[in-house]
Amino acid sequence: MPVTIRIPTYLASFAGGCNSFALEGSPTTVSEALRMLWRLHPGLQDRIVDEQGAVRQHINIFVGEEAIRFADGLSTKVPADVEIMIVPAVSGG
Repeated sequence: MPVTIRIPTYLASFAGGCNSFALEGSPTTVSEALRMLWRLHPGLQDRIVDEQGAVRQHINIFVGEEAIRFADGLSTKVPADVEIMIVPAVSGG
């Protein structure tokens, strides 16, 4: 099975209405997986990372159940057959 990326529904309009993508090839890091996604849907890039290439503050990315924020960031390793989830951050007060 390929690596799969899931995006929140509100971003699907920037990805042809889809919110799940099976990537061709085997990305080894989150950064590589995102570049593969952006080749398919370039409109997603500015909504996920900022001008410096850092993940936007209101976005969380998980590799399986691990948040990349608490791992190696965009350099987090991507094992085969894993699901990468891009989700909006939840805040409360």
